[in-house]
Amino acid sequence: MPAAVAGPEIERLIQLLARLPGLGPRSARRAALQLIKKREALMMPAFRRLAGGDRQDPGLQDLRQYRHQSPCTVCTDPRRDGTIIVVVADVADLWALERANATNGLYHVLGATLSPLDGVGPQDLTIDALVARAHDPKVSEIILALNATVDGQTTAHYITDLLQEANVRVTRLAHGVPVGGELDYLDEGTLSAAMRQRTLF
Repeated sequence: MPAAVAGPEIERLIQLLARLPGLGPRSARRAALQLIKKREALMMPAFRRLAGGDRQDPGLQDLRQYRHQSPCTVCTDPRRDGTIIVVVADVADLWALERANATNGLYHVLGATLSPLDGVGPQDLTIDALVARAHDPKVSEIILALNATVDGQTTAHYITDLLQEANVRVTRLAHGVPVGGELDYLDEGTLSAAMRQRTLF
């Protein structure tokens, strides 16, 4: 049995790594092996940083950002457009938009999306802070960059209702055919959204 060969401590590490998005049991096993092989170069520095041993290290800004400490390095960048706030559920979405160089606006990380089944309500998100930011006279647009899931769209509608009193334009990401996508491989929901949101050619 693999558990007997690896030992209970290593097997526990593999199980923890397998919980990460995009990692299955095999990938987690390979990642665990690399962490153990390169313990001094990878595991120990990561452990020290996550445990807060290097709190003053300016290179930890991304971790501080994930912990919802404010302001983050993006928001303190004077080159950003302060009139636009891009609302994302989680810091991974922020990173995705930054990798794509999709916006020059500021961000607001909710921390999650509304999910009654998971016990996540409005009080668990940073929605109140978003509403306060939306009332800043400098802000002209709120972009709801939330997932096209039931929870994501429920959150978007909830926020839109709360922002009716703010003097801002509320927009959302377009939904439809992805760049390079083939119609035959797309699901019905994506095709329907693309047809409803068609634009002039």
